[in-house]
Amino acid sequence: MGIRFRHCLRYAAAALSVTALLTVTACGTEESTPADSNEQQTTTEQTSPITVVASINQWGALAAELGGEDVTVTSIVNTTNVDAHDFEPKTSDVAKLSKAQIVVANGAGYDSWATKSLTSSSNIVSAASVMGAVEGDNPHLWFSKDARVGMAEALTDAFSKTLPSKKAEFKKRLKLWKQSEQSMEDWADDFMKSHTDLAYAATEPVAYYLMADLGFKDSTPKGYAQSTASGGEAAPADLQSFQKIIEDRDIDLLINNTQAANEATNLITGTAGRSEVPVVKVSEQMPSDSKTLDAWINQIINSIVDAVDPDYGCDTDQDDESADGTDSDNADKTADGDDESGSSSDAGDTGSTDEKSNDSASTESDSSDGNDDKAYQGITYIRECKSSSTNTSTDENGGDSTSDDGSGTGAGKDDAQSSGEDQPDPGK
Repeated sequence: MGIRFRHCLRYAAAALSVTALLTVTACGTEESTPADSNEQQTTTEQTSPITVVASINQWGALAAELGGEDVTVTSIVNTTNVDAHDFEPKTSDVAKLSKAQIVVANGAGYDSWATKSLTSSSNIVSAASVMGAVEGDNPHLWFSKDARVGMAEALTDAFSKTLPSKKAEFKKRLKLWKQSEQSMEDWADDFMKSHTDLAYAATEPVAYYLMADLGFKDSTPKGYAQSTASGGEAAPADLQSFQKIIEDRDIDLLINNTQAANEATNLITGTAGRSEVPVVKVSEQMPSDSKTLDAWINQIINSIVDAVDPDYGCDTDQDDESADGTDSDNADKTADGDDESGSSSDAGDTGSTDEKSNDSASTESDSSDGNDDKAYQGITYIRECKSSSTNTSTDENGGDSTSDDGSGTGAGKDDAQSSGEDQPDPGK
């Protein structure tokens, strides 16, 4: 009987131990709940600017403008002294691309070096993907108004997903950017309505999309165009055909890619000079003195208009109104009162949009809050007459505003290294 009693006591003690152990285990489980996990995730949500690396400064400038103080942008190719087609990135360039939260690329074979070392999980915003372009298509997509709008929307979407807390700010910047882009398209469309049947030829198809948007017919001899598109040399017969259309004044102007100079292009531009056919210089990379992508493109459009009809839109009243290259009334309308729509970045932030462009028909509306970190309120692009263009841009570049977009003699001042080196965007 005593033995049985002792056994019962042991069983009871064991049962109590198991119960206590289960109770402790249950308590431990309660310490980790979904609600607690969500709280931890909330506290670690990103608040710092998004790290963006662009292959070329054209798209880097757009990313910086749309991202404002909420992004830091580095452009790998940021000088007109480098041809992105043949660029070979350094180890440090590849490292920047691999560490970026968002990589901005052109695509269509133009900058394949930028994405070939990235993984499938990399967050890439590609202009070619946005437009459905493939290798073999004309890769100079930044000159297409459709590509610019498409990329602006794609970048804003990528920024909003990466930094959801700033989604409203990104949307406001996109809205204001679209208004600015539209102002440039509007005055260019007005020019097109009164100037039809215009033709051009090009030493290299850098501005193909831009000229198509402006309604120009491409009269470049087919043999010459095919040779340059494939990277080959033009045949003597093709050069003779090119010289003939220039000498016969079959074109209204010649587009010359300043980053693709050779004996053939020198021959063609020389023929244009002797035949008094205007030559408009266009670079592929955005010059370092251009503050935004659209500011640069607006300057090129003004140069094209100057070459065809220098008096267009330059009556006395309009010239006085646009002495600084902007329409202040329209600029006020463009800014719809969203003061916080996208603050410009601090001195160390790449891609500040509060700097006034002195090389194109653009300026920012003044912010009335008096803060150093002024809110980006949009830009209104208009026709900039030759006299004001000379005052605001060609003094620095030393070139003729009717034929030089800043990529000619001024391009020599772009002494940046061939890769980003953490230099401020855009184009520096």
